[in-house]
Amino acid sequence: MTTTDTDYCAALVRGLDRDRYIADLFAPADKRGALFALHAFNAEVARVREAITNPMAGEVRLQWWSDALIGGARGDVRANPVAGALLEAVETYDLPRETFFSLLDARIFDLYDDPMPSVNDLEGYAGETSSALIRLATIVLTGAADRASAEVAGHAGVAYAITGLLRAFPFHARRGQCYVPLDILAAHGLTREDAVSGQASPALRAALGEMRALARRHYDKAIAALAGTDPANLPAFLPLALVPGDLSRMTRPHDPFTGVPALPPLLRIWALWRGARSLRRAV
Repeated sequence: MTTTDTDYCAALVRGLDRDRYIADLFAPADKRGALFALHAFNAEVARVREAITNPMAGEVRLQWWSDALIGGARGDVRANPVAGALLEAVETYDLPRETFFSLLDARIFDLYDDPMPSVNDLEGYAGETSSALIRLATIVLTGAADRASAEVAGHAGVAYAITGLLRAFPFHARRGQCYVPLDILAAHGLTREDAVSGQASPALRAALGEMRALARRHYDKAIAALAGTDPANLPAFLPLALVPGDLSRMTRPHDPFTGVPALPPLLRIWALWRGARSLRRAV
């Protein structure tokens, strides 16, 4: 049985990004291939650090994707199933390549252990990665370029990204990586080294609580902005529905360097289904 580029992308997203995979299934069948391509591309670039031995090698990999998008990569780019599907989606839906370039530039941060300087920098990073993916998905779904959808995408992406970074805090800390902004750490008398030390403290818990509050503010703004948006865009916004539950579980007493147990997959699917109904009522 022949595996198509779309089949490959769907399997990749299902394995590495289950939230977006389930959300994509809520989209019309003729749009899913492009959404799988977008999210497979994101999965590939998000895991570059795990596949390299040094940051420069990672930058080379990210540059390959930039070259592929502008037609400058060596060899048959479309032989790569994710690149092939992505280029087809870009051409079919006239997706802005500049958005992909900004996303790839933002992902360079992941390759190094530099601290996140400020809340503003964190929001910018989340905007150029998570929010950008949502915005691209709305273009696939409706071709929308309206201000309302852009506003929802902006806040939803930041809320979802920060919540994801908080879930991954133990993993990042173990490898010496810190996404908690220095200005938040400093406000609680902490340094980057404290945040990756493996030693929990009331001050660190307070700093992470401030991160949760930031994610919640963006979530609330995204929900408020949903009114008046095209309901056809809801699959792009659907992962937002998981944010409140994830944030709530993080408020339970736990060791920040261990984290809280993940929601079982079936319950996460159920939460997305419930979220779809809730978001439909919000538009």
